[in-house]
Amino acid sequence: MIGLILAILIFNSIAFIKNKRLSGNQIVHIWSFTIAFQVVFDVFIEFKYHGYWYFDKEIDWVGLLPHLFLVPAANIIFLKWFPFNKKMAKQILYLVVFFIIILLYELVTLLPGPWGYFHYGWWKIWHAAMIDPILLLMLLGYYKWICKLEEKAACKNHD
Repeated sequence: MIGLILAILIFNSIAFIKNKRLSGNQIVHIWSFTIAFQVVFDVFIEFKYHGYWYFDKEIDWVGLLPHLFLVPAANIIFLKWFPFNKKMAKQILYLVVFFIIILLYELVTLLPGPWGYFHYGWWKIWHAAMIDPILLLMLLGYYKWICKLEEKAACKNHD
């Protein structure tokens, strides 16, 4: 539990201190998208098939903490520093580095308590290695879509 609380404090501090890129609207969209997507995914992988779980295999209140306060903050950090206006090579490098950091963090969460809080069933690190890049690209696509919707709304307000 100590590891989770520290991670929540650190991730949220990084996500929100000096955040000049993301508007409040974008943050709410990313936060909501992350929670909804993760819950849908976890209903199957975590709860139905017991691939992994937070703390214990049962549904419990403490298991909501990473869903509500950790993963959304990590996604905001990812978008906050993504090099959108840089060359594709820099964008790919950023994606790879962030991906490696995510995998390393997942390994840390597997430590015994009180530092760790995540447990594997049949899920292994290579599952995360396969799916995390796809999830990050989906997040980028969602963020770009939200930006386009904001631009469209701004144009309608000026007409």
